[in-house]
Amino acid sequence: MPAAIVILGAAVRPDGTPSPALRARVQAARAWGERQMPPAIYIPTGAIGRHPPAECVAMAAMLMQAGVPEDRIHQEPTGTDTFSSVLACVALLRRIGHVGEVRVATHRYHLPRSLLLFRLAGVPARAVPPPAGPAETGERRRWFWRMREVPALPYDAALMLWQRLRRKR
Repeated sequence: MPAAIVILGAAVRPDGTPSPALRARVQAARAWGERQMPPAIYIPTGAIGRHPPAECVAMAAMLMQAGVPEDRIHQEPTGTDTFSSVLACVALLRRIGHVGEVRVATHRYHLPRSLLLFRLAGVPARAVPPPAGPAETGERRRWFWRMREVPALPYDAALMLWQRLRRKR
């Protein structure tokens, strides 16, 4: 069974093109996924943010332009943040009957929270080798993204645990 790679969304620019972060995540996912045997399936996730199209649509287009067949791409268009994307992707994986390996493609600063949420949701996900941060991002901006994860990780983990408790009732 092929591995499934969940590609977590990032911004789409006002002109509808993928941001450097979105592009880097897709490239990292594809670089890892196309070396697998059989080649991976892709689950780009992300709704419409500030600018259309939806993040998953922009990522799917990039994958198809790079030669990935459409039947190996399963778009998840409802995720508006990491927490909701993880829940939606877990549901999608169940719907398509995927029982194989699950990998997550995102930036290094975002991996601890993303992987923890998948694992708390019952999916033992592992990371795709993460892309380097965008070259245009300075050290100060990188620290902003890292520090943003400090409160987000325990907050989202608590939400996921609460979600699991509610499901058991």
